[in-house]
Amino acid sequence: MALKPTIYKFRISLSDTNRDIYDSAQLTIALHPSETVERMMARVLAFCIKHQPGLTFTKGLSSTEEPDLWVKSLDDQILHWIEIGEPSLDRIKKATRLSPIVDVFSFNTKSDVWWEQIKNKAHQYNANVYRLDWEAISALSQVVERGMDLSVMITGESLFVDCSQGSFEIHLETLYSNE
Repeated sequence: MALKPTIYKFRISLSDTNRDIYDSAQLTIALHPSETVERMMARVLAFCIKHQPGLTFTKGLSSTEEPDLWVKSLDDQILHWIEIGEPSLDRIKKATRLSPIVDVFSFNTKSDVWWEQIKNKAHQYNANVYRLDWEAISALSQVVERGMDLSVMITGESLFVDCSQGSFEIHLETLYSNE
């Protein structure tokens, strides 16, 4: 019998002072059996950073044909592709063929090695590459509950995440931007 995903519910109050976005969101997230809580939280933070109308979570790890998040048009065209982790250059190339906007959020201990391997070729593709602070995501993941309220404020290159279990500052580093 296959393992089932664990369901998490987040009520998020979002303040993005960089883009003048003040909104709230209720997210129901499925944690895939092979996914870590840290990766799930990186997905939630990427949702906050790139928040826009129509942004939705996909099947993620359950489907290699889809990113972790995307925005699609009414005629089913992919408008924005958001990848979490350290994808191969081939996957980034595929994403840029399928979507005019591609963002990659690297977040774990392998991030430095991965970036060193691809940084000289990353400029060939129309993709923005960011790195989330691994230690801060790891600390936040220690207090995650299956249902929780989060207040996320984005200002400059930092995300300030408050919940009943504590406050966390997560640094966002831009590794490459085509903008």
